[in-house]
Amino acid sequence: MRWPQFTRRTKIALIAFVVLAAIGFLPLRLALGLAGIGEGELSARQVRGPIWYGRIDDLMVGGINLGTVNVAVSPLQLLVGRVRLDLWRKEGQPGDIAGAWTSGFNQRGIDDVTGVMPAAGLFAPLPVGTMEFDDVTAHFAGDTCSKAEGRLRLRLASQYAGLNLTQGLAGDAKCDGKAILFPLVSQTGMERLSLRIWRDGKYTMQVAVTAGDGANAAALALAGMTQSGKDYVLTFEGQM
Repeated sequence: MRWPQFTRRTKIALIAFVVLAAIGFLPLRLALGLAGIGEGELSARQVRGPIWYGRIDDLMVGGINLGTVNVAVSPLQLLVGRVRLDLWRKEGQPGDIAGAWTSGFNQRGIDDVTGVMPAAGLFAPLPVGTMEFDDVTAHFAGDTCSKAEGRLRLRLASQYAGLNLTQGLAGDAKCDGKAILFPLVSQTGMERLSLRIWRDGKYTMQVAVTAGDGANAAALALAGMTQSGKDYVLTFEGQM
């Protein structure tokens, strides 16, 4: 029996097909290990399925519990040394979310994230209840912000210093040196919030409020805010 003769291009295509087929049957847990599961950036209670379609229970990303999400890993990206985790939960509920987490070539970040994430306690003492992402992409190259775009809205779960910010503060992401900066403003423009996040998960938040009457100024001062010109300012930091 004579074996068929293959061209070099055909051989390469066959090898690539076999490799992709083999990768396609890798357990999702193994692929997530390559992406940083268990290294503090991502963690999960349970991982099920192969890499091309699986589920993760209680996925934690930077201190935020995303709950149960569907996950798919791109085999093509694995071949070139990158890990791209496409995450989604589409149930027609307010907590639906979609986007991707990427890692490779000294870069890590998120891509095209849209949805609502809980944030209770994450930004204490500010009572932020939810983070609403609108097509947010944020990348770090090494320790430096390399790309940031999309819109973020923070909604407070309760009043703070007499302020009702349940409608939230919103703004577009941008790079600010090594940090990703979200300059957020309320609907009235009287309240402003600057959120900076670094590669290691450290963040700083500065809240500035333009005081109105004397009672309002007294409430802001009582909440620990310091007067700076016409504004009352509070700055604090934390770790995600």
